[in-house]
Amino acid sequence: MMVSRSLPAFAAILMLSSAAVPAMARTAAPKCSGGWAGSVTYSRNQAQSNSKTEKRVSGTGTETTNWSMTYDYVAQVAVRATQNSDISDALANVSLSSISTETKAAEDRHICPHERTPRSMSGSFVTKSETRASGSGMEADVHVGMNSDGSYSVGVRLPEMKGTVSGSSTASYSGQCTPKKGVNNSIADMPTTIDAVVFSSGGGDRVSPADPDRISGSYSVSALGVTESLGWSLRRCGGALRLVDMKFEDMRFPTWEAWQEITEQTGTIDGNIVRITAIVANDGPDEKSTTVKFRDTYKGDRWDGARPDGMLGEVTVTVPSGEQREAVFEWDSSGYSWFDDGRPRLVQRIKAEIEDAGKKADDMTRNLKVAPKPVLLVHGLWSNWRTWEVWQNILTTSHSYDWKAFPVGERPEHGRMRTGEELGNLQPTNTIAQNAEELRRYIDYAQKDRNAWHVDIVAHSMGGLISRRYIHAAMPSYADGKPQVSHLVMLGTPNMGSRCADLISAPLEFDGRSMEALRELRPSVVEKFNAIHTERKGVEFSVLAGNPLPAICYMLNANDGVVTVPSATWTITDVEQQRVLHINMTGAEGFSSFVKPRVAIGPAKANASSRAAAPARGRLMLMGVEGDPAAAPDFSKIVTLAPGETIDVTVPVRDARNLGLTFVAASTVSATLTDDKGAVAGENRSGTPEARQIFRSIFVDRAVTGGIWRLTLRNEDQAVARDVVLSTWSGAG
Repeated sequence: MMVSRSLPAFAAILMLSSAAVPAMARTAAPKCSGGWAGSVTYSRNQAQSNSKTEKRVSGTGTETTNWSMTYDYVAQVAVRATQNSDISDALANVSLSSISTETKAAEDRHICPHERTPRSMSGSFVTKSETRASGSGMEADVHVGMNSDGSYSVGVRLPEMKGTVSGSSTASYSGQCTPKKGVNNSIADMPTTIDAVVFSSGGGDRVSPADPDRISGSYSVSALGVTESLGWSLRRCGGALRLVDMKFEDMRFPTWEAWQEITEQTGTIDGNIVRITAIVANDGPDEKSTTVKFRDTYKGDRWDGARPDGMLGEVTVTVPSGEQREAVFEWDSSGYSWFDDGRPRLVQRIKAEIEDAGKKADDMTRNLKVAPKPVLLVHGLWSNWRTWEVWQNILTTSHSYDWKAFPVGERPEHGRMRTGEELGNLQPTNTIAQNAEELRRYIDYAQKDRNAWHVDIVAHSMGGLISRRYIHAAMPSYADGKPQVSHLVMLGTPNMGSRCADLISAPLEFDGRSMEALRELRPSVVEKFNAIHTERKGVEFSVLAGNPLPAICYMLNANDGVVTVPSATWTITDVEQQRVLHINMTGAEGFSSFVKPRVAIGPAKANASSRAAAPARGRLMLMGVEGDPAAAPDFSKIVTLAPGETIDVTVPVRDARNLGLTFVAASTVSATLTDDKGAVAGENRSGTPEARQIFRSIFVDRAVTGGIWRLTLRNEDQAVARDVVLSTWSGAG
């Protein structure tokens, strides 16, 4: 039987006695004189295989041989302290499994007697040998060799043990002239001896000056297809109870309770449930009960190093003498990617503490990276994912590269909303419900990509209505009781519609070219939408309303060029007004001033009760409109401009206190409005900020008399024809 031994150099390190080490190289006087206690693991693994094909002696066939061998030796060693500081007594549980399999497949062609053509003949032969052994509570030795420079080596000696060898052989045949019966033989178990194992680490590990009486680490070496590994967690001068290890797990989305170990490089996502497991060992002669306290510790943090530890939770565990037990605590990581003052928290330090007889017996700290929740970015009308193109850089700068942006449609195979794509596009679109389904698909993609159970949504304009539809109709619930979408942050969302949609959708509908995305923004349609979509399911709603402009589409309410302040704020409690235009809300300033304070929140805010207001029904009050507020525009027209073409449109005007012109066109279209006396009453020219608005307007804030005015439209694009949809309105005040 093959002997399991380390390379000679490692054995030599192990067998050095303290007397053989020169005086200068001996370990400095330790803080305590006792031996080491703890646990050591050893493994030896080998896997080999070979395959070859040769011609048979007959020259008419081949023989293929496949051979494989696996060897797995595993030892768990419980180490007990002795008076000798170098060598400790140990008890080992060992298991060995070694399997060797050889398979031969032979094929040939022969002509049998009384036959004229050759036939195919084959044979298959399998030989298998298996060695197994196990032992528990076997005496072993663990050696710790310390050097004066702080380096050390750990070695283990495992005793020989008894095992068994068994085997089998089978043969089967096909196509022979005279049929041959298969063979199936087995070899009874035979006793064998597994040689002792001696193995040591390389001596490159060093003791921490801050904790010289605790060592932990691992070491492995590979040679000739054999890998030997050693792991250890040892301490001296401690009590009966000690912490062996602490590990973290989270659940693999989308399967609840599908726990997986968290790697330090990957970490977890804010809002995930993390299962913290502390392994407690009892080195004493009696059974012990202890409470494991899991703490949020700031020791070593650059800014908060003096801050006292916080309590995450505690678990009581009973550990028999000489054994280990797990203390498992499930922790809600919500808010732990940030400090409560808004600073990014790049690493979470979690400490486990155990007590014995009312005094702290041991503690252990591990780092856990908690990345912020992914942010779903939902565009609005006449837009696409590129409106958010700079947001990944914004998130990276604000926290780290682990804060991920997911603009819906960037990877269309996972979901793509259709709301008009770009300004002036009058092609058919999806409905809000259809776009909400595309959002659902994209959220699922983001969650799987980041393994995140919870997300945030930032939605611009109509994207807020799409998001509200998703939350009401499709958002799932989880066993942790928290909403899948933690926060919906809306930027300029027409929560009670936009009269601009009335002015532009009406002529399109009359012409049989209705755009669902535009039609569904009409206040009367949104009123029906609000009556149905009342469920917020615990999601916190926030909205930013722009107020830099005085008049738009019949109304003199402060607005952002598309949406009035009352329409945006609706029944939402967490609202803010800024002097920002509708199209500028997705810039860096909107993120810094409004979005980040609502999604970059620490644990105190994350665990506070939701500020989401109970939904209520609202109706947009159309202030100052003479006559029926739902009346049709004074005048509407749809014009198509050829590349480089200029067209004059006659505009009938009635007596009124003021006059407004609202139109939708690509930013390459210029518009100039001239009154009945030939004077320029207003203009909206390409290349200006006004030309980039979704709904472009010219407002004449004075009394006008009935007559025929002229609107001059010019397409500055020399390659593409452009459509213009326009409507006039009057009497707002």
